[in-house]
Order: sequence, then C-alpha cells, then structure tokens
Amino acid sequence: MPDFPQTARHLVLGGSGFVGRHVALRLAQLGQNVTVADRERPPPSPHIAAKGITFVPANVQSTDWDALLSQHDVVHHYVWTTTPQTAVAAPLADLSDNVGTTIALLEAMRRQGGKRLVFASSGGTVYGRLKTVPVSEDHALEPISAYGASKTAAETYIGYYCRHFGLDARIARLSNPYGAGQNPKGSLGATATFLFRAMNGEPISIWGDGSVVRDYIHIADVAEAFARLSMAGHLEKNSNPAVFNIGSGVGHSLNDIIEVVRSLLKCEIRVDYLEGRSFDVPVSVLDVSLAKAALKWQPRFNLEAGLARMHADVTGGSPFYSSLS
Repeated sequence: MPDFPQTARHLVLGGSGFVGRHVALRLAQLGQNVTVADRERPPPSPHIAAKGITFVPANVQSTDWDALLSQHDVVHHYVWTTTPQTAVAAPLADLSDNVGTTIALLEAMRRQGGKRLVFASSGGTVYGRLKTVPVSEDHALEPISAYGASKTAAETYIGYYCRHFGLDARIARLSNPYGAGQNPKGSLGATATFLFRAMNGEPISIWGDGSVVRDYIHIADVAEAFARLSMAGHLEKNSNPAVFNIGSGVGHSLNDIIEVVRSLLKCEIRVDYLEGRSFDVPVSVLDVSLAKAALKWQPRFNLEAGLARMHADVTGGSPFYSSLS
C-alpha cells in the first residue's frame, strides 16, 4: 500500500453526478485536493466555488487514462452508464461501456502504480436474493440482474488487479442513496421520485405491491463514508480488495416511504401499483458493522430525518447539493 500524504490528490470520475459531487465536496471540506472529471461541469454552488474544486472535461470511454491519472493519488470510480432497468434492455452495451471502461482504467493504474482506487459497487444487486438479512460482505455474489452482473464483474476484475499487481483498492457496496440533487425523473431513487411527485400533487407509480424492501441512506452519510474510505491509511482488510457495505443498515418498504412522505407533507397521495419486475430482489438490507468499525463512521439520518433534510434543502434553495454538516 502506498504511503499517502495526509493531503492527497483525488480524481473523482463521474464527479458531476449525484454521488460524485457530494463526495467531491466532502473531500474538499476535509482539506483534500479534488479534481472532478466528467462530461459536464457540476451544478453551480457557492460551496464548490469556495473550496476550489478543479474540473476537467472527460469522457471515460475515450479518455487518455495515463494523462488523467498522472497528477492524482486516489481515483474515485463513480461512473456507470446504466441502471438496473436500462441494463436489462442492453446488456452488451452495459458490459462494454462499464466493465470495459473499468478494465481500461485498471490497466492505466497498473502501468503507473502507486495509486488507490475507490469503486462504487451496488449493495442492492450484487448479492441477489439474500440468504441472510441484513447481508454481510461475505455473502455469495449471485446477482439476478444484468446490472448486478456487470457490477460483480467489475469487482472481480478489481480483485484480479489487487492480487496480481498489488493495486490498493477499496470497494463500497452502496445501498440506495437519496438527498438533494438526485434526479426525481430518473429510474433510480424511489425516495426522490416519491417526494417530488407528492410535492407537485402528482400520482406515484410503484412496481409491484409496494412490499419490496430496500436500505435507504442519505447522501450526507454516503459522502462521509466514501471520503473516509478513500483517506484511510491501513485498513484491516476483510478481503482483497477491501470491501465494505455502505448503507443505513435498516430496511424500509416502498409503502413505508409513501407513509413517511405523506406524514412530512401532510397531504393525500395517489399511488398506482403496476406489475412487479423480475429483476427486483424482494429484500435488500446491508449489514454495515464492518464499515462502522473500520472507518469509525456512523449513519446519522434515519429515513424520516433524511427525507425532512432533503425537503428542507430543496425548498430552501439548494436543489443540487444537500447540506453535509
């Protein structure tokens, strides 16, 4: 493992996206040197301007990796072009765009050496149907979706480069993040979609009967966990690479979210129940005890407090960035 300085140079791939820009901001708040690499600049924010975060335009499918990596110590890989729904429709593109890009990045890191990788995997899809709830990191990886299969493949390649070339990599199996700045019209993020539709008096559509249970984590807790994971020196590894579940550790059904939103907004909500989807696992809740112990990290927001914070951020004029304090 390289001897990293206390202040390292972080490259955040996908740093204009929901997770990436919050992690970049948290790293900058902690005094790290941060460069965001993405096709478009992050949304404007006085927080970003004050912290001096650098932006470089980059398309990860055609970038010069060696040039991009040469000026940085830690690489955050948060770029993924598909969602569980779109990956089902185009699994070959999912493989080439995401796993292929990951291998190209790993090859550049092998050539240069001395770099650290933080990869955002999917705690909600790589395990498949859970044999134990909450699920720990040693559960078998048995994805039932194309999206989960490609995330698992990326993890496998990262493990190969760790074992054969000494790469220092940390994998974060993330649950379902939410907060200000999440696209309410996207196919990820039931919390954001439900809240925004209810705020606008629009009906909410749910795949299945609403009993699907997920682990929802506020973006402020995600940013803190990812920052600590990237900055930690020696880690008592649970595997090679080090793998950590990052979630709240608590499960909520889609119907639970409806009730929390209804209570928060004090309004009636129309819900349309649609036919369930075969690639949705019925329950996904993460055991986060390893991350708590190794990173000295603790999720601060339960679902009620997190949705209230999200609502306050958006209505208070901060649509793209949640308060990380």
